[in-house]
Amino acid sequence: MIFQQALRRELAYTAGAVFLVMLTFMLTSLVIRILGLAANGKASPNDVLMLIGLATIGYLSILLSASLFISTLIVLTRWYKDSEMVVWFSAGISLRDFVKPVLQFATPFIVMSLLLGMFAWPWANEQSALFRDRFQQRGVLSMIASGRFIEPANGNYVLFIEGIDGQMKNAQNVFVANAEANKIGVALSHQGHFETMPNGDRLVVMENGRRYAGTPGQLDYRILEFERYAVKVDTKPPETEADLPAKSRPTLDLLRNPTRENMGELLWRISLPILAFNFVMIAIPLAYVNPRLGRYTPLVFAVLIYLTYSNVINLAQAWVRSGSLHFWTALVPVHLIVFFGAVMMFRYRQNRSLGGWRAVFGLGRRKSNGGRA
Repeated sequence: MIFQQALRRELAYTAGAVFLVMLTFMLTSLVIRILGLAANGKASPNDVLMLIGLATIGYLSILLSASLFISTLIVLTRWYKDSEMVVWFSAGISLRDFVKPVLQFATPFIVMSLLLGMFAWPWANEQSALFRDRFQQRGVLSMIASGRFIEPANGNYVLFIEGIDGQMKNAQNVFVANAEANKIGVALSHQGHFETMPNGDRLVVMENGRRYAGTPGQLDYRILEFERYAVKVDTKPPETEADLPAKSRPTLDLLRNPTRENMGELLWRISLPILAFNFVMIAIPLAYVNPRLGRYTPLVFAVLIYLTYSNVINLAQAWVRSGSLHFWTALVPVHLIVFFGAVMMFRYRQNRSLGGWRAVFGLGRRKSNGGRA
């Protein structure tokens, strides 16, 4: 049918353009945020591109839902503005006839939103967490450079090595300072080397040096000479899968372990495709615009609906995590209310005796009586 082909073709072009624009804005935001993490030492500069790609995969489900909503609204709003809807209505097509072609176009988006939310979202979060943890758990030896002070994130000491050979085996002029129980200890040596223990611990060993220990401001410092003084630099064990947050766990793990935090995360993932479907149902009747007036009135309402709907889902997720609401009590009513609102908007649009957006708020024209309002 010409009507359905024209609608799907224009929806495809518009959705592609909207998706690219929104993807550009999202990538710009992600680049700024992740570069900030790298600059603050919370992420490796070498992993910036990988972290941006993983974050993009994680947010694709939300991006598809928003692109579907906006593109449907833009196309139908333009048809109203250019009086194309009048032509279709005059040909015997009702507003309900738009549901089938729009849903046919939206089905791949909804399916992709479901798959991305159930599988890609947790996988991307898990990989991002592993990248960050690997960077935080990196050994001190990987950060050592000649003439540089090193302060490990999980250590209570400062390490300085003036010179290192090319094979990272021997060191010259090694300095270690640590603080324990209001006392400061400083160890110095002209020679040192690196060792790896059988259990995997890595050490910086100082040879034939001197250590000063005492309380600042007092004269009770002790001076000790040593032949060997070792500093353990790898102490934190690797993070296990059980330590991952709920958003990084596979969907099957959430179902097997239905804690409040896991059920809250599961509610968010299930809501993504339902949200995309309800957005399509809302966009069809919401797109009405009077050709004589501005065409951006539906877009204002669309922004308000999008923000309200998404924030209510986030609020329901928080209530499930806190135990204030049961999973099904938080999931079903929210989406049913939105779907019922979309059906009521269809019924309103089908009643052509009511015109424009003024009738929604009861601001329709009053009947005249003898020339008086």
